[in-house]
Amino acid sequence: MAEKKLFKQSNTQTVTKRETDLQEPQFYSVILLNDDYTPMDFVIEILVRLFNHTLPEARRITMQIHYDGSGIAGIYPKEVAQEKKHNVKLTAKRNEFPLDCTIEKAQV
Repeated sequence: MAEKKLFKQSNTQTVTKRETDLQEPQFYSVILLNDDYTPMDFVIEILVRLFNHTLPEARRITMQIHYDGSGIAGIYPKEVAQEKKHNVKLTAKRNEFPLDCTIEKAQV
């Protein structure tokens, strides 16, 4: 009886990839901007729900925004910061408030 080979030889080649150095992600600050029309309670709610701040921390940041004109809501990798910015603007628009925010490279 003839033996059957279970594995056939193939002409495949192994390709070795060069390792590349991984870079640390760049972090960006999400900055909420003060305006004369958005209620403080709404800003606090944004900070609690979208940025996961505690109520006391959200109140502190809201007062900083009120007195200084802006305040950092959080620091995130660029893609996350862009998503947070989009969510702030969308939530404000849905509630008919002019709350605005921006992102800028964080000073870490």
